[in-house]
Amino acid sequence: MDPIPGINVSVPPSGPGCVECAQLEGWWYHLRRCAECGHIGCCDSSPGQHATLHQQQTGHPVIRSFEPGEDWFWNYADSSVFAGPELAPPAHHPNSQSVPGPADRVPPGWQELLH
Repeated sequence: MDPIPGINVSVPPSGPGCVECAQLEGWWYHLRRCAECGHIGCCDSSPGQHATLHQQQTGHPVIRSFEPGEDWFWNYADSSVFAGPELAPPAHHPNSQSVPGPADRVPPGWQELLH
């Protein structure tokens, strides 16, 4: 199989949660993984929308869900969902991690804070 632009199968994820939310002591709804560099950011429903911000800052065109049971990819360039190759493990955040998370930083009424 030819390499897909914007996907590096050998790069592991940056960690178990959104990089920016962790730095800001924020919280996220769902997580997305940059398929090029492994950066973990929060989804567009999350308050921070850090996965899309990462794409805007870097130009990295493809993300993959970092949620258990989800293996879809998203291409920002053409707004398409597609099946892609296996990436370096782990494929998702720990099963023990709450959604939304992290549990100790999710505010009451969090549903009303989603985009």
